[in-house]
Amino acid sequence: MTELAEPVWPIRLFNKSVLKQRKYKEITEALGETAQLQCLDIGADNGVISYLLRQRGGHWKSADLDQTTVEAIQELIHEPVFRINDRTTPFADNEFDRVAVIDFLEHIPDDEAFIRELHRIVKPDGQVILNVPHIKTSLLRKIRLAIGQTDEKHGHLRPGYTPGDINRILGKQFQVLSEKTYSKFFSECIDTLITCAFDVLKKGKRTSAKGIVVTGKDLQRYQKVFTMYSVLYPFIWIISKLDHLLFFSSGYMLLVIAQNKKDVNA
Repeated sequence: MTELAEPVWPIRLFNKSVLKQRKYKEITEALGETAQLQCLDIGADNGVISYLLRQRGGHWKSADLDQTTVEAIQELIHEPVFRINDRTTPFADNEFDRVAVIDFLEHIPDDEAFIRELHRIVKPDGQVILNVPHIKTSLLRKIRLAIGQTDEKHGHLRPGYTPGDINRILGKQFQVLSEKTYSKFFSECIDTLITCAFDVLKKGKRTSAKGIVVTGKDLQRYQKVFTMYSVLYPFIWIISKLDHLLFFSSGYMLLVIAQNKKDVNA
């Protein structure tokens, strides 16, 4: 386990983000116990999830697509972070017991090639956890598109996946063990409003290939706004809990656990 001094700004942001907290909860439950395991996280945004995963034990490496996010993660965990693409990674065959792929597949051109690369680097019977947007027809998506929160703006090359899509790209390399959706209407409405407000603050400046990534410099620049948001956070948290009333509907995020089918003698 890597011992790190607790960073201030990412934890402050995490503690005021109902979506990031829920995402972390779902990912850690899917990962299970990681002590003594070789683990990799891919696509962990500004690095707070990479940091928190290390506190749970295990031997971790981190990677991402965009240089901006690579540098943000590296700044937090004080370890080298690997910049990767959809076809190649610098890792050895059969290196990892667990790989968490977090909001990454929708950003890359060739997701099937990437799954083949995961098949190479994950140990026989090792597991991957895929966290992706869930494609569903909804009024909220139409509103998001109408106000400019497009897939392109978020760096998405595709709007997301259905469970059937994930099963297709996993092909013969992985067997799906479980799948679930989470983050429903009320939580996603909150995220839509926050994204809209942050976009206004950024004045439409170009985002990275991973979309909007909030950094420590942003927090310093908009400290007064963040303070005001912190005052409102208890009410935002209560609103997000209304998701529990929507037990009959699927969520806007899809989480899949899949096991490598690789022959142990391969």
